[in-house]
Amino acid sequence: MKNEYAPIMSMKEVPDNLRKLQRRYLRYQQAELVYSISHKKLLELASEAGAIYRMDGTVLINRDIFDAYLERFHEPATNKRGGKTDER
Repeated sequence: MKNEYAPIMSMKEVPDNLRKLQRRYLRYQQAELVYSISHKKLLELASEAGAIYRMDGTVLINRDIFDAYLERFHEPATNKRGGKTDER
């Protein structure tokens, strides 16, 4: 039997999926998947960030604004050597 390579996705699907991930504006359902945040928490954070756009019943989240807002919650790396810093 001959072993042949079978791609998981067709080469045409890859750019389409990449475009979906790189969109500037996301709907709630898309943003929930991208950011792994529940609907309620996403609504709260996006509202605080001022990243929500509402048009004719469609709600969009601006990724640039939302990403900048999420950086507020970024914690710096911690020292893993027993809590002591290397002071010289």
